[in-house]
Amino acid sequence: MTAIPKTTHKIARESLLSLEAYARQRNEFRAKVMAHKRDRTVHFGAHVTLIFEDEQTIRYQIQEMLRIERTFEEQGIRDELDAYTPLLPDGRNFKATMMIEYADAEERKRALSKLKGIEDRVLIQVEGCARVHAIADEDLERENEEKTSAVHFLRFELDDEMARALKYGVTLSIGVDHQNYQAEIGVVAAGVRTSLTKDLD
Repeated sequence: MTAIPKTTHKIARESLLSLEAYARQRNEFRAKVMAHKRDRTVHFGAHVTLIFEDEQTIRYQIQEMLRIERTFEEQGIRDELDAYTPLLPDGRNFKATMMIEYADAEERKRALSKLKGIEDRVLIQVEGCARVHAIADEDLERENEEKTSAVHFLRFELDDEMARALKYGVTLSIGVDHQNYQAEIGVVAAGVRTSLTKDLD
């Protein structure tokens, strides 16, 4: 199993809300996060979606998990932080949750069997630079001999030239080039590019 690169970008334990405080603020916080996600979500055709994670989206996931599991003990809170911190971009990469979505269970089962390896065929390209394929599922294997998973976690590593170019304002494209699923967004929306560029130091 490949080790997940350590990140210096963390969510401080003391910055998390208690269950009671989160309950009071949840509706407002959730609305803000959903609006924020609109500029961090990319759809490839009808069935594949990427949500690019950052401090705000991960903070929301942690608070929601603590709420759902009614976790208030210190070790449980630390465990959630440890589980989600690797999904934070660390200044030279983008990190995303990929979802493969089919409403019908049988159709989904058939599709996932045909899409083995799709998680390794997602790519980004900064204008004027080489393509970068995703590094997938570093925490655990999500594919077996029969099918891939409906959810994957991806990391896209950028070099200094790519980061500088994005900050300068060049375009960003994203695609999937699996043999059974091809889709490309030649130029991502300006709002998405701007939001992702904020992930770079």
